[in-house]
Formats: sequence, C-alpha cells, structure tokens
Amino acid sequence: MRFKRINAFTLNEMLLVLAIIGILLLLALPTFMPLISKTKAQEAKIQLKYIANLQTQYRYLNSKYTMEFNELDFEAPKTVNEGGTANYRYEVIEATTGNFKARAEAIVDFDGDGIFNVWEIDENGNPKEVTKD
Repeated sequence: MRFKRINAFTLNEMLLVLAIIGILLLLALPTFMPLISKTKAQEAKIQLKYIANLQTQYRYLNSKYTMEFNELDFEAPKTVNEGGTANYRYEVIEATTGNFKARAEAIVDFDGDGIFNVWEIDENGNPKEVTKD
C-alpha cells in the first residue's frame, strides 16, 4: 500500500504563525486599553442618568431630592466583588431641595495604573468624569 502525500503545514510553520499572532496582540493591546476603559465607563453613565431621572421624578412628587436609593426605587447592581457584573459602586453624595449629586466609583482598575475611574452627575443630568482611568 502506498501512502499519498497531502500538502499541509508542518508543526514548525504553525508555531511560527502562532508566535507572530501573539506578538501582534501584545503590540495592539496597549492601543485598545483606552477603548476598553471608555466602553466600561458606559455602565456608569447609563446608571447615573437613570439615577438623575429618578431624582427628578422624586423631586416633582416631594419638592426635594433624596439621599436614599430606597426612596427612589433604585437597586444598585451587584458589583463584580459581590458576584455580579457591575464595575462601579453608586452613591448619592449630596441632596437638598434644589440640587443633588450622585457618584459612580469604579471598583476595578481597568488599565492597571492604580487610578480608579469616577463619574458624577447633578440635577442638570449630564455625567462628568471626575477622575479619568
């Protein structure tokens, strides 16, 4: 019985291709880190806008803002430290009859530089990045 030779790649060729792909990934990863941080910051902006809407509704009914999430019917999502998926911790840091301020503080350092991302929103409803990651 004669074996027919099939054209294929050798193990060395495959390893070389995998090594080149690995090097390209290592070169590209630092470029994508800011994009990853921006994408994860969307969570904070969305939740803060939701809190601002709830605060506005609460003010229309009670003529003041509140410090308590219970009164807003807002349940903060579980963080990754608690077995959830949220990367931010939320809190109302100021609430009076005329204004409020809520904060979203990252519990994960997205780019590993030791700085945690912080966003805030007030009664105007525009999230602002206080500390950039």
